[in-house]
Amino acid sequence: MALGSYIERRGELETYFDRTAADTWAKLTSDAPVSGIRATVRAGRDEMRNTLLSWLPADMTGTRLLDAGCGTGALSIAAARRGAKVLAIDLSPTLVGVARERLPEDIDPAAIDFRSGDMLDPELGEFDFVVAMDSLIHYLPHDICRILATLSSRTRRSMAVTFAPKTPALALMHFVGGFFPRADRAPAIEPVSEKKLLKLISEDALLAQWQPGRTHRVSSGFYTSQALEMVRR
Repeated sequence: MALGSYIERRGELETYFDRTAADTWAKLTSDAPVSGIRATVRAGRDEMRNTLLSWLPADMTGTRLLDAGCGTGALSIAAARRGAKVLAIDLSPTLVGVARERLPEDIDPAAIDFRSGDMLDPELGEFDFVVAMDSLIHYLPHDICRILATLSSRTRRSMAVTFAPKTPALALMHFVGGFFPRADRAPAIEPVSEKKLLKLISEDALLAQWQPGRTHRVSSGFYTSQALEMVRR
């Protein structure tokens, strides 16, 4: 895997989510009141999380799941309630700390292994399922493909990820964002058309044993994201 652009963007994301935006994301993912714009983002994320969870078995006893980009841990908690052993990893130690603090009393702490670090670290081991909700949307299309290829080598059953679909609204936001001073910018979302992403996936030899499954787009105010399921042939 060519790591140059991936590593550069990973560093930007770690800085942004662990320092600049940690408090904002902790509030957004809580029950605290938020503004109208952020409320649409919260609603969209809730719908997307429910979509990804609906693609996982109702009974996950005996399975291992990687929550790649776990944030404050809502998806990890839901999977643990189904019986999965979860490795929940995020670049932001601050958000991982929030996730640990929010672990409900009915969840065995041993059911979720919260860590801060790189989702591609081979030391994480193998998994039955991988879920990456809104953690790939900041990477370039070819990096998304290589991330999937890397994770596929350690995944037995399915991967469910999200990407930023190339819509006129997202393309405009991406264009306008380029005019802000670099120090004031959040790491850019990288829109990609479904057709282009699927083409890249189909051309990757490391993904030859995988095929696209279900897909679902969520649009809620300022939140737009598309889920893609990858399953073994």
